[in-house]
Amino acid sequence: MKKILGIILGLLMLQNVCLAQTGVSFVYINGSNNNDEKMRNWYIEGVQKLHPVMKKKFEKNKEIKKVFLDKPHYKINEDPVIFFWGDKSQKDLEFVQGQLDLTKAFSPTIAYKVRSMLASYLHDAIWVQKQHNMLPILDELNDTVIKEAQKGNKTVLYGYSAGSFVTYEYMFNNLPYLNPEELFNEIDVSESVRKFASEHPLENTCISALSKAEIGTVSQSGHLILKKIDDNSLEENYLKLREATKTACAPAGSLQGVVNFASPLVLFYSDLADPDYELTYYNKLMLKYIIENGLFFITVNYREDPLGFPSTKNLTIDEMEKLANIEIKDPKGFVYDNSSVWSKRSVLFAHTSYWSAKRTFSNAVVKAFTNGYRLQYDKEFQEKVLKNNKKKVKFEMI
Repeated sequence: MKKILGIILGLLMLQNVCLAQTGVSFVYINGSNNNDEKMRNWYIEGVQKLHPVMKKKFEKNKEIKKVFLDKPHYKINEDPVIFFWGDKSQKDLEFVQGQLDLTKAFSPTIAYKVRSMLASYLHDAIWVQKQHNMLPILDELNDTVIKEAQKGNKTVLYGYSAGSFVTYEYMFNNLPYLNPEELFNEIDVSESVRKFASEHPLENTCISALSKAEIGTVSQSGHLILKKIDDNSLEENYLKLREATKTACAPAGSLQGVVNFASPLVLFYSDLADPDYELTYYNKLMLKYIIENGLFFITVNYREDPLGFPSTKNLTIDEMEKLANIEIKDPKGFVYDNSSVWSKRSVLFAHTSYWSAKRTFSNAVVKAFTNGYRLQYDKEFQEKVLKNNKKKVKFEMI
């Protein structure tokens, strides 16, 4: 009798595990000029108004239900997760503003106001790009992703304005797209170290873990710089990658996708187009990882937004493979740009109107998801788009 009761109890527990819900957390990352309390509150209030609308639009869309919320127990969490980094640049900005005040006595008023406006809007975007400022932010963001994963939540990152730099850098530095053995075949190490790596295979790791394990770091010029140590020490540090990967990399399957909006990413990261810039090698691996692991990378900008730059030309996976010279196996994810959205706001206010025009923005994100997925995996839709592209006729996607 006890044995039968034990079996029944076990089956009930198994059923509860199967029916347990997996949450999806939307993590919103702030942009420039959100340093002081007033702007911080403006940003948080905007997210609080936007999130319920975004959640509802995601849940109602048939394509997203089929692809993104592909399990009956997936559920977008009610509360947004707000990741705020603006206060970290406040001290530096105050110094710049103090220097500006010194020019007020001898500068024309218009020149002073233009300088002040440029400092307010561009300071943070330049500040956060600097590696010594960015890396601690990425560590904190990864802690957030890990904590959500420990709760059973997958995450979608929303990067607003300069927040798109953070989402890009997070994917670049923290996604586990590096195979350690293959990496050691690419970089300048001795044959004995390569053999050691081959004989001690490790799970995929990330750029950030290489730094944490004291193997090397990516320089501002785009090169992976190895720590100057002997082969034995390098081999010891190689084995440290196992633990470093657990703490420094996004847990496998934890990141579901990224939505960048009001994004000037291309303007500030245009050097990635330089063929001599070594980061392009790692970006190719990152792109391959995104597509093969079912992630989505969406950019949405308003037409009227002067700081909203298209991130990419929308390409099929076949076109990506040819252009990047990579092989993508068993594709599931996609990259898509939708920078042609009418906000019906003036040029002066479009950049800060993604919250007030929340329904327009939410619809644009859902449309970008639907069209981005269909462009890759709906052959009839893809052929129609390619046919119209060849004719150079504007195609208004449904």
